[in-house]
Amino acid sequence: MKVVAIVGSIRKESYNYKLAQHVQNRYKEKFELEILSLRSLPMYDQDIENEPSDAVKEFKRKVAEADAVLWVTPEYNGTIPGVLGNAIDWLSRVDRVMVGKPSWIMGASMGNLGTVKAQLHLREILFSPGINSPLLPSNEVYVGAVHEKIDAAGNLTHEPTVQFLDSVVNNFVDWMGKQAR
Repeated sequence: MKVVAIVGSIRKESYNYKLAQHVQNRYKEKFELEILSLRSLPMYDQDIENEPSDAVKEFKRKVAEADAVLWVTPEYNGTIPGVLGNAIDWLSRVDRVMVGKPSWIMGASMGNLGTVKAQLHLREILFSPGINSPLLPSNEVYVGAVHEKIDAAGNLTHEPTVQFLDSVVNNFVDWMGKQAR
């Protein structure tokens, strides 16, 4: 199974990027995960949506070819970051590569609530007509106080969180098997 991760942070030392890398490394026997970069995506512009840049074409192609999308979002001002909204705008227009594509969400923050508001907004967005993505139910992953759960090398070291992610990943794999039927 091929999954792409879209991380809503472009910061070099992003905890959310490190969380995506943890998923990529720990569960490589269960699925192939490619972490897509949002750095090269231009701002969405309806004037060029029918003739987008090569970066947009490549981004949309990788999402279209994936079996599912893992959204990993920080929380900025109680919602998703602008770079993530921009990526979603590109995915929701013209060929609408997300329609019907399964998704799952996780996020990390230094605060105790770990991206609860951002994920709530992201869920609403993923159900909008231009995206219309089925979403892994009842498996919310909010990694609060992430700075205390990841070591300097970027490894998730908090065993209860690791065990919880193990169960969510197993639920995701089972759910994807049911989606394929």
